[in-house]
Amino acid sequence: MPRVNYRSSDVDLMARMMRAEAEGEGQQGMLYVGNVIVNRLVANCLDFKGLRTVPQVIYQVQGGNFSFEAVQKGNVFYQRSRTAERRLAKQNLDYWRDQPAKYALWYFNPHAPCPPTWYDQPQSGQFKQHCFYEPKAGTCDSAYSG
Repeated sequence: MPRVNYRSSDVDLMARMMRAEAEGEGQQGMLYVGNVIVNRLVANCLDFKGLRTVPQVIYQVQGGNFSFEAVQKGNVFYQRSRTAERRLAKQNLDYWRDQPAKYALWYFNPHAPCPPTWYDQPQSGQFKQHCFYEPKAGTCDSAYSG
């Protein structure tokens, strides 16, 4: 049983996002970005209440801006998804989770060392240039299920 319900168009959109956000970090980096997308869909807490579809997660607006830089800058739309990225996206949607993004709801590239917290959320680890953050204990138990 997959972690979330999805359609083939969700796989394609998620694959494009993963490529746009983390292509330079290889397949592992793209899988971690995919983890965060699915985790936000599963969490239904904090800033992610009411998100029920992959497009809702990817096009979410917070503080007047899109949540993901690739949507803000438009580079998610510059490239088609390739078979490799679609396979990775499907892995995330079906089952794949791993540290440092296993429970992460946020990531970013600080272009500097990772801060220990980001918006008061604890760091769960780093992969190449991306820092990952999971919810503070007791604030989003649903992020740790599914």
